[in-house]
This record gives sequence, structure tokens and C-alpha cells, in this order.
Amino acid sequence: MTELTQITITGQHYINGQWTGEANDFASFDPQANQPLAWTFANASKADVNAAAQAAASAFIEYRSKTAQQRAEFLEAIASEIESEVSAITLAANAESGLPMARLQGETGRTCGQLRLFANNLRNPLHHGVIDQANPDRAPLPKPDTRLSVIPLGPVAVFGASNFPLAFSTAGGDTASALAAGCPVIVKGHPAHAATSELVTRAIAKAISRCDMPAGVFGLVQGRTAEVSTQLVNHKSIQAVGFTGSLKVGRILADACAARAQPIPFYGELGSTNPQFLLNGILSEQAEKLAQNQVASMMMGHGQFCTSPGVIIAVKGDALTRYLAAMAESLAEQAANAMLTPGIAAAYQAQVQELLDKNTVSLIAQGRSSEAAHQTRPCAVKVTAEAYLTDTVLQQEVFGPCAIVVECSNLDEMLAIAASLEGQLTATIHGLENELPSQTSLIDAVTYRVGRIIFNQMPTGVEVCHSMMHGGPYPASTDVRSTSVGSEAIARYQRPICYQNMPQSILPDALKDNHPQVNKF
Repeated sequence: MTELTQITITGQHYINGQWTGEANDFASFDPQANQPLAWTFANASKADVNAAAQAAASAFIEYRSKTAQQRAEFLEAIASEIESEVSAITLAANAESGLPMARLQGETGRTCGQLRLFANNLRNPLHHGVIDQANPDRAPLPKPDTRLSVIPLGPVAVFGASNFPLAFSTAGGDTASALAAGCPVIVKGHPAHAATSELVTRAIAKAISRCDMPAGVFGLVQGRTAEVSTQLVNHKSIQAVGFTGSLKVGRILADACAARAQPIPFYGELGSTNPQFLLNGILSEQAEKLAQNQVASMMMGHGQFCTSPGVIIAVKGDALTRYLAAMAESLAEQAANAMLTPGIAAAYQAQVQELLDKNTVSLIAQGRSSEAAHQTRPCAVKVTAEAYLTDTVLQQEVFGPCAIVVECSNLDEMLAIAASLEGQLTATIHGLENELPSQTSLIDAVTYRVGRIIFNQMPTGVEVCHSMMHGGPYPASTDVRSTSVGSEAIARYQRPICYQNMPQSILPDALKDNHPQVNKF
């Protein structure tokens, strides 16, 4: 069994196949003990960022020519190398995040599952080339032979998420989909789990050697300053950015990408309040169950999921009174806990206090008192629909175990809230089968505010599959047309290319006349 003291961390960057840099700038932090860990790390200089980006640009020429089979084998090799080091990786992640080992072991499984999903998709693509056949006899002008495919964009900068040190980090979904697309990746390691990032990078380095990939196909730059991030997204070699994090930071980086001499796509997943609409029929029948499910969902990861349900909308009455009583009872039993970082905890405490200070807000319940100053208490509050609609503070995400119950006077107010929502990753409509058909206006309004509309299920948990959409209208994400989870995530890092009158001998195999899966018109 690996022990924490047995894990050696260099604290360096991984650039062009080499570990480099002086690890003397910042330390890892143990949020449960509220004290620094022994590991220290380098903060990337402009020269480090430049070297990583140049190495990725050089690697792109070779890597983009690798076959789908070769890229699939590379992704599978990364997964197997991560699994071979799972004990050290999860132990470091536990120390740096405070997340329980069972959660981290599951997250490692998801990380490797994502890599293997994209490997399978490379061998069995969902989308195939398109051929519009020539017609030389067409009048008044002949029709040329045109064939549509996709090519990779180029080097991609990926920013790891604080709340998923594995599945949305170094070898997470952004990295997996970019590598599958044929793009080299530079990960800006999240300072909250820098040691975990290094250990996962070691696994990727082994896969690079094992599969004879170019050294610069993957790089890791560690850093705690904003300058590292902005230098990376502004480097001319970077052709796209994948980001999961706060709206504030995401907007800064998105604006930087747009302001470049050559603007590049910024795929940011920026969070959500994930509203829960409780219809009258199901609330009357299942008030207590719905309340217990709400508390269980909002407490997952101590509320630090991008799909945590932060807003509940229902019509006042006896059923809602029962719901609030059950919620209060369940929430009062929940323990206070540390959050992922001191900064996240401080932000949560400030936002909750701001809510409690409002005269339009009434407290439903809080969890058990904190045993230490750095711990945070779960909380639920209630407001009227009128207050919610007129106060933008109430409409913002509180990242952590907090929920706002919006009490409506009638279904019209519920519909007004749905129509006024900012973009969301998800929203759920809870209703009996016989009452849902009468709520088409509500369903339609919610549909146009979300990336994923859910029925009678809590939103926490994102299935990694072909049909998943994890994104949504701004500010949930910065590109409503894309997903950061599932098979379609690869499309973010590719662009269409049309080949006109290209000879068969030099066409990509997927576009040749004899390819069994090509679409001909």
C-alpha cells in the first residue's frame, strides 16, 4: 500500500519530454487539516510557457499524421498507465482535495473510461466523410467533386477544474477529446492539486514513450499566477482552449482569446444553479422524498459539483410546507466540512452571509455547527418569486452546499422564473406523468435555457456517453453548440475541410470511393 510519505514529487513542469523548473514557488495545501503539504512547485515563467507551446506546435506536424488506430492505442495506453499508478494518484488527490477515497477511485474510473470512449470512437466514428459526386454534364456549369471531412485545430491549452482533480483535469475530458482529435495538449495544472497533476503526467509520459508519440504531444506547466494562464492563451501556437471553472476567470480568458490577433475558440464550462421545478401533483404525493433527494444531491461533494441543485421552484401550499419541513430536518443533520480550497470556502461563506443579511430571505435550516473555522455549513433559504425575479444576487450560483427555495403564488410565476433564467447546464422538472402534458409552456421555456433538461431525477452526475450534452447557453458555457462531456466533445477541437477535385490517390482513406462508411450524394 502506497503511503503519502512514499510519493516523490519533483514540483516541476513537463515540457517536450523533460521535467524542468525550480520547485520553490508554492506548496500544495491540505484543506482538511487546513495547512500546507510538504510538496512545493515551480511557477511557470514566460520562457516555460513559450517552450511548451513551441514543443506542442512542432509535435502537431507529426501527431496529426498519426492514424485513428494509433491515437486510439495512445489513449488506451494513458488509461492503463493511470490505472497502474492509481494508488499514488488517488492518495495525492485525497491529500490535496479532501475528497473521500471512494469518490476519487470512482473519478479515476471515469477518467480512464473517457479515454477509452474516445479510443473506441476513433475506431468506430459516429460521423463519416461526405461525398458530393461530380456531374460533368450539369448545365449551365459542371458540378465538381467535393468531399467533406474534419482536421484537428492544433495545440490546445487545457485548464484543470478545482472540483474534479482527475476527470476534469490533467487527463480529463478536455485532454482526452483534444488528443483524440489529433491535437497536442498543454495542461495548466490547477494549483489546488498540483501533485496529482504531476503523477498523472508521469503516466501520460510513459504512454508517450510506449506508443512512440512525439515528445511535445503533451505538456504540463504548473503555476499559481494569472500571468501563466494569460501567457498560455495568448501564445500564437495555441489554437483552442478548454476550461472548467468560475465565471470570473473564464470570462477573463475568453476575452483574451477573442482579443488575440488571431482569435481562437474558448470552450468554457462556467457553472450553473441547476433549477428544480416541482409541479403540484408530484409535490403533493412525494414532498418528503423530494426534499430528501434534494438534500442528498446538494450535499454530494459538499455541494462542489457544477450540477449541484441550487434553486428549487414550487407553488406555495400544504405540500410545499411539508417539503420545507422535511428539508429542514434532513439538512440540520448534515455535517459542516472543509471545501476544496480556503479561497472557495471564503467565497461560499461570504455569499451565504450576503443571502442571510437580506430582508427578503428567510432561513429554512443550516447544517451542524462547524468544528473548525475553515469548515462551512450547509444552508437553505426561502424567498418569494417576486424577490427572486427582482434581485440578481439571488439568481447567482453559490458554489457549495446551499440552496434557495423560491415560493411561487401560482404556476404563472413558476413560468415567469423559467423564462427569466440565465443559461444553465441543467434543469429538472419533477412531475407526475399525467401532469407533464399540461406543462408544455414550462417545458419549452426551460428547454431554451439549458443544455440538458431532466425529468424526475436530480442533476448531480453526468453520464459519459454518445448523447450527453454538458454545456448550455451563456453563462453556463461560452459556446452553446458544444459539450465538454461525451463523444461529441471531440468536435470542439476539429474544423471542417472540403476537398474539391482531389485525386483518389491522395485523398484521406475515409473519403475514398471504396470506403464502406462514406456518405455519398
